[in-house]
Amino acid sequence: MAMGAGFPVCIQCGTHDNPCRCKVVGPTLGFAAFLVAAVVEWPVGALIFCFRHPKGRRIMAHPATVVFRSVSSAIPF
Repeated sequence: MAMGAGFPVCIQCGTHDNPCRCKVVGPTLGFAAFLVAAVVEWPVGALIFCFRHPKGRRIMAHPATVVFRSVSSAIPF
C-alpha cells in the first residue's frame, strides 16, 4: 500500500511563519492552485508568445511567480 500516491504533499521547512518552522498546507494548496492556473495560462501564453514574446513569457510565468507564492504565503501552516 503506497502512502501519498494520490496527490503530492509539499513541505517547506525553515520558515519563520509559525512556531513549528514547517509549512505543509500552504505549499500544498499553492501547488494545486499553480496546476489549475498553469492549465489555463500556459496554452494562452504559448499562443500569445508567437506574436508578442515578452507578454507571452509573463503570462506563462504567472502561475509560478504570482499564484504559487501568494497562495503559499497566505496560509502560515
